[in-house]
Amino acid sequence: MGLNTEPPLIVIAGPTGAGKSTLALRVCEEFSGEIVNCDSLQLYRGFHVGTAKTPASERRAVPHHLLDVLEPSDGYSAGEYARVARETIRDISRRGRLPVVVGGTGFYLRALLNGLPRLPESDEATRARLMDRERRRSGSMRRLLTRLDPSAAQRIHPSDSQRLMRAVEIRLLSGKMSPAAVETEPFTGYRVLKIGLDPDRASLYSRLDGRTREMFESGLLQEVDSLLKNGCTGSEKPFKSLGYRQALELFRGEITLERAIYLTQLETRHYAKRQWTWFRRDPEIQWLPGFGDSLPVIEQCLEMVRRLL
Repeated sequence: MGLNTEPPLIVIAGPTGAGKSTLALRVCEEFSGEIVNCDSLQLYRGFHVGTAKTPASERRAVPHHLLDVLEPSDGYSAGEYARVARETIRDISRRGRLPVVVGGTGFYLRALLNGLPRLPESDEATRARLMDRERRRSGSMRRLLTRLDPSAAQRIHPSDSQRLMRAVEIRLLSGKMSPAAVETEPFTGYRVLKIGLDPDRASLYSRLDGRTREMFESGLLQEVDSLLKNGCTGSEKPFKSLGYRQALELFRGEITLERAIYLTQLETRHYAKRQWTWFRRDPEIQWLPGFGDSLPVIEQCLEMVRRLL
């Protein structure tokens, strides 16, 4: 029997707060690995506390890629992420190291591994018409998308106006519910091991509630204040994310500190639930019951990687 010469690729996915980064660091230490970030918000410079980005002092000399690579005003599509991440993974493998993709942004992970459908280019006239409609009747993009493509409307968060608008635009321009699967270009040439963290839901929610309160009490507000003083307007994409949006409302006097914490806790739990739902659709993910800092989970994960290698 011939040996499989394709290089290995490890993916660690799961809901926010499950300990993905902790587990990835342990894998990298054991098998000479390097981490490739797959969290869309951790791409941005200056956004550390609210994104739960691993501080440089806690990275244990493990190289991290695709962290702090964008300015707050930059846009970055899933396709752009996939292209750069693939180049990064190939470079890691060429150097004889183990690439470990870590993060909870399921759409970016799918773009990286499976590719994205070829979509129509943005049409200025259509986009302008849709923007005007949304300005005149807030929420109209979500209502329109629900009529045109209900499944797409369910996948996009109600507050993500840009993705809602783009989805409507694609539907109008293509005339199709969704692009054909044959138009995707998967990432090939690797033996991929997908590991999912599946902690007890009540325990995860309790941990997320505590982490959220700690964020607000230990640096998030100071971080937002610094970002605004250094040129951010609050309209940049990262400010629409959990924690940062509520911190802005607090700064503007729209809500109290306790209300900001409560809303962030609530929405973070909802976000974790959506992540679970997304990743559960992938039959290739091998689930480990527990948090990434649990010794039994770490031992199971390391054994799985050993078998792959």
